[in-house]
Amino acid sequence: MASPEPTNTDPPSDCIIPAGTRLLTSIPDFLMLPELICGALVWILVASIDVFDKVSQGWVIFVSLLLFILTLLLLICYFSGWPRNSTAWCFLDACYHGTAALLYFSAAVLQANSTVRLQNTSFAKQYQTDIAATVFAFACTVLYIVHAIFSFKRWKTV
Repeated sequence: MASPEPTNTDPPSDCIIPAGTRLLTSIPDFLMLPELICGALVWILVASIDVFDKVSQGWVIFVSLLLFILTLLLLICYFSGWPRNSTAWCFLDACYHGTAALLYFSAAVLQANSTVRLQNTSFAKQYQTDIAATVFAFACTVLYIVHAIFSFKRWKTV
């Protein structure tokens, strides 16, 4: 009897999102840890200062907190091995990180604008904290962009 031929419905092995400790060995999924760290730092730094520009920095806190929670939930799902063997999760991962990169870019630009407007005031400590928050917001943007690129590459192999 002939061996069964592989079907097109089976995802390739490099599309399967790893679970458990193997999650820390794949390049796009390993980036979730630095994303969480930078996102938490943005949220903590902006929340620790007196906010003068409530609308802009409110958006920064909203984006950083929302994406921190969603990335943490996604990491827990991946770590538990729940979405294994699903090409739809590869697409969801790519779209999520692409959208997160756009949201973080908008938040980073607004945070930079708030920092520049605070530059010539007498609040040196707050200005330094705003600079740190801006740097981490742009770092988080770059991390989400890189993650989205690798996730789209993984999805395109399907």
